[in-house]
Amino acid sequence: MAQTASRHVLTEAIWPAEGAGLWARRAVLVALGVAIHIAAAKIAVPVWPSPVPITMGSFAVLMLGAAYGPRLGLATILVYMGLGAFGWDVFAGTSAELNGIEYMMGGTGGYLVGWVLATLALGLAARRGWDRSIGGMAAAMAIGTVLVYVPGILWLGVLYGWDKPILEWGLYPFLIGDALKLALAALIMPALWKLVGNARA
Repeated sequence: MAQTASRHVLTEAIWPAEGAGLWARRAVLVALGVAIHIAAAKIAVPVWPSPVPITMGSFAVLMLGAAYGPRLGLATILVYMGLGAFGWDVFAGTSAELNGIEYMMGGTGGYLVGWVLATLALGLAARRGWDRSIGGMAAAMAIGTVLVYVPGILWLGVLYGWDKPILEWGLYPFLIGDALKLALAALIMPALWKLVGNARA
């Protein structure tokens, strides 16, 4: 696993830019990233024997964090959260009745905080080249997933009380799906890097 902190992330390797072009690239990538976040949050895939479907929102968060790096990834997730706070239907469970800040302060609030932390973690890992190997990307995904779960479970415990089955609500049903997403990301990201390398060879 490479330890160099100055490595390019995937979007920089695919689309290098500087000067005025750099800011144009950033604006386009933030807009694209927000659109991907919104679309992914609405995707739910049933998987047996898990009682809950696999939702792709967290997958998009972690993959974009790695592809964008810490700064651009953070800007993208914050814009996404801002749209949600203003009432846009951008999250998996929002509706006309429950949206915006009300939704964000409910049971999902801790996981949204975790998404921000995970975005930074994946971006920093990508800067060190972890996303260029299967093992490195798997490790980065595992760290990011833990960073989503920890504030999510703590939030649920504080919100509903620790006498409730918090782990049965907020952890166990999602483990199968997150393991599959981890494996998928660990295969996809190094493969994308290989394609970039072959295109420049």
